Amino acid sequence: MAKLKIALYWAASCGGCEIAQLQIGDKILKLAEVADIVFWPVAIDAKYKDVEAMPEKSIDVCLFNGGIRNSEQEHLAKMLREKSKVMIAYGACASEGGIPGLANLFNRELIFQRVYLETPSTDNKDKVFPQPKYKVPEGELNIPEFYDTVRTLAQTVDVDYTIPGCPPEARTTWLALEALIEGKLPPKGTVITHNAKAVCDDCPRKRDVKKVKKFYRTFEIIPEPEICLLEQGLLCAGIATRGGCEAPCPQANMPCTGCYGPVDGVIDQGAHFLSGVSSVIDSNDPTEIDKIIAGIHDPVGIFYRYSLADSLLRRARIK
Repeated sequence: MAKLKIALYWAASCGGCEIAQLQIGDKILKLAEVADIVFWPVAIDAKYKDVEAMPEKSIDVCLFNGGIRNSEQEHLAKMLREKSKVMIAYGACASEGGIPGLANLFNRELIFQRVYLETPSTDNKDKVFPQPKYKVPEGELNIPEFYDTVRTLAQTVDVDYTIPGCPPEARTTWLALEALIEGKLPPKGTVITHNAKAVCDDCPRKRDVKKVKKFYRTFEIIPEPEICLLEQGLLCAGIATRGGCEAPCPQANMPCTGCYGPVDGVIDQGAHFLSGVSSVIDSNDPTEIDKIIAGIHDPVGIFYRYSLADSLLRRARIK
C-alpha cells in the first residue's frame, strides 16, 4: 500500500504550530510508517518548484497554519489547495486570523509607518519602505506584496477541516492524524476536537451564580484555585470557546483566551463572549455599569484576540 503524502506550510503565524506538530511525540514514528512528508519548508529542503511540478491532488493532506498576510502566502495557499485532496486549517491563525489578525485594526500604510518610521529602534532617515518590485543591475527583485487585511485560509481557498488552537494541543493534532491514517475522516467542514462544547465543560473549577462588580487583569489578583475565574472578575473566555483542550489555562490560574474558536452554532466568537460578560455584570445602575466596563482594558484584544479576521467585523474602517 502506497504511503500517504503530507504537506505542511507556515504562513502568517508565530511558528508555534510547527512545534505543536512535533508534540505528538513518539506517535510521529507511527505516522512515519504510513506517510511521507513531501513539503515542509521549515524542516526539509523542498522548493516551491517541486510542488508546482506535482500533479493535481497528488498530496493526500495539507496542514496549513497561519493567516494570509501577503501575496506569497496567498499563492502558496492556492497552489497547495490545487495539489491536495484534503486541506486542513491548522491552528487559530489559519482558521480565524489569530493574533496577526489584530493588525486589521490598522491598514498597510499605518503599519508601515509604525514599523519603518516610528519605533524607537528604527533608523530610516530616507523613509524607505518595502517595494514589491525593485530594479538592480542584475535584474528586477520581487518581494511579496503586503496586504491591507489579514484573511483566514477559508477566506482564500476551500478548506475541508479545521484543527483549532494556539497552538493545537498534541491530542487534537493526533485525533486528526489518526483519523487520516485510518481513513475515518469526519464529514467535510468538521472542526476536529475532543469536545464540541465550551471550555467550561472541560474546566474542573466550581461554578455558581456569576455576578461581577469589578473586572481584574491577571496581575491584579491571585484567584482562588477552585472557583470559576469569571466569577472572580477575570475575563475568562471559556464560556464562549470550543472545548477539547482540557482547559490547561484555567487549571494554571490563567483565564482562557479563546484560542479553540467558537462553539458549534456560533458565527462570531467575540460577540458571544461579549454577550456572556454583559450578563454577569452585577448592577442596574448606568453609572456603575460604565465604571465596571471601564475596567476592561483592550476590549478588542480581549474579545477578538484570535477571531477578528473571521468575525462579522473583519477589520476596522480606516478613514
